[in-house]
Amino acid sequence: MPEQSKTVPDKNKSAEAKKEASTASQELNLPKSVDLEKSKVAPGYYRPIPEETLVTWEAPARPFKKRNKQFFSTIFIIAILVALILFFAGQVLPVALVISVVFLVYVTAMIPPHNVSVKLTNYGFYVDKDAYAWYEMGRFWFEKKQGFDTLQIELGRFPNRLSLVLIDGVNPSKENLELVLSEVLLKEKPKPTAFEKVSIWLSEKIPLE
Repeated sequence: MPEQSKTVPDKNKSAEAKKEASTASQELNLPKSVDLEKSKVAPGYYRPIPEETLVTWEAPARPFKKRNKQFFSTIFIIAILVALILFFAGQVLPVALVISVVFLVYVTAMIPPHNVSVKLTNYGFYVDKDAYAWYEMGRFWFEKKQGFDTLQIELGRFPNRLSLVLIDGVNPSKENLELVLSEVLLKEKPKPTAFEKVSIWLSEKIPLE
């Protein structure tokens, strides 16, 4: 009897989850299943399917977090030390690269990002005027960046990754997005690159704030 009482709530939870998933798919305006029709003109081809918008939303172009004075002081001190080491080693060009990186960090930390319009259709994503078709995408996953939830999608072209900021109450929930994207893409977070490993190590060893 005790085992039976445990099973019933689990089944209820499963049913509720499926019901929520079904509701979510309706909210995203999923297109109805379409029967592919063969082209009468081009042998081996099918007639094109009209594009349908599933959902649209607006969000910041990138995660943004206000930085304090300690952050900038630490960045400038590290940059000066690295630049001096490179300069005395006779490496002038890398010094210019360090200055450029520091300037970029300063600008992105001081200037809030503009909002972008995101549209998800049965053809892929539109971010403002840029279009990303399904065949250009690889895996997708969700990741926290500077306190924001983000949707990350691999791309087969520049910039190699599509990063979309998710705001509660503005865009569809992560569960709803996963429901749609899993129909086309694989949900899997890739292993961190060498650059990402170095960034993680530095952030752990040298806290900027």
